[in-house]
Amino acid sequence: MTRLITIEDFTDVYVKLRQRGARFLLSKLSLDRKRRSVSAFDASLEHTSNWWEIPLVKERWNRMITGDAHMTFEEYTIDRYLSQMAPPLRVLSPGSGYCQHELAMADNPLFGEIVCLDINQGNLDDAAARARERGLSNLTFHCGDIEGFDFTHGRFDLVMFNNSLHHFRNVRRLLGNLIPQCLKPTGLLLVYEYVGPTRFQLPSTQIRAINEAIRLIEKPLRQRYRTSTYKTHYYGSGLLRMVMADPSEAVDSASILPALHAFYDTIEERPFGGNILPYALKDLAFHFVRPDERATETLHRLFRFEDEYIRTHQSDYVFGLYRPKRG
Repeated sequence: MTRLITIEDFTDVYVKLRQRGARFLLSKLSLDRKRRSVSAFDASLEHTSNWWEIPLVKERWNRMITGDAHMTFEEYTIDRYLSQMAPPLRVLSPGSGYCQHELAMADNPLFGEIVCLDINQGNLDDAAARARERGLSNLTFHCGDIEGFDFTHGRFDLVMFNNSLHHFRNVRRLLGNLIPQCLKPTGLLLVYEYVGPTRFQLPSTQIRAINEAIRLIEKPLRQRYRTSTYKTHYYGSGLLRMVMADPSEAVDSASILPALHAFYDTIEERPFGGNILPYALKDLAFHFVRPDERATETLHRLFRFEDEYIRTHQSDYVFGLYRPKRG
């Protein structure tokens, strides 16, 4: 079901104005699609507004993916798979963003080169400065669109999409044609991604479930960050606002899993939810970053609710390791 504009869109504009100011909103009026996409990646509220920064949420994902609340998917992949390969390993990370995952991996002597590719030069410059401070010489940085990257130049042991693949157009061509060109015969594709409905055009059954989850949150914990308003309902995102806010957001996300299964053999694939929590906790994360007993109980109540939902619905987020089909 496609929604062009919803009540949620007007609420979000007001909340963004209070949280980030008029300058951020004005950046969305640019006719330059790439500039609007770049402006979407703003870390200024990362520990207060974004649901994925909640420590208990991160521990939940770790348990669902690795079986250990304190083992990340990178550590799991290195320990179980990459450590069996002959070093030095080469890694390509399209849409690397702030490169925090790549910087952490670069400390491991397994990696001879980690190539970070992103459209935001500022993020890459910051990452390069951090790499210099830490004496890391195995990171290289390329600013540009993925369409301009030479996939035939060099071969990689690992191509890693960490919450970036859903920002790329024509996923089927990218996964079916371009990525296999740059992987070694024994190379792996790692995906840690949103794979749900394109442009977050959620089905009505999911929206109803999200609103049930919101009702599980006590009113004091539903106050939105930097506002006096309370979250009472979720209406779904309108397509027009999605395109205005970030033209790359979930632009072809529904094609990811079908393309992966068409062109790759699955080594591992682990769902980790994300059907309910992102929408129920949006703008509320600051209540849960350092939770008291009431907030902790609320989170676990929401976790159980989402677990029950994904028993009968496809998970919107997936971790997977794949190898291109041969022949």
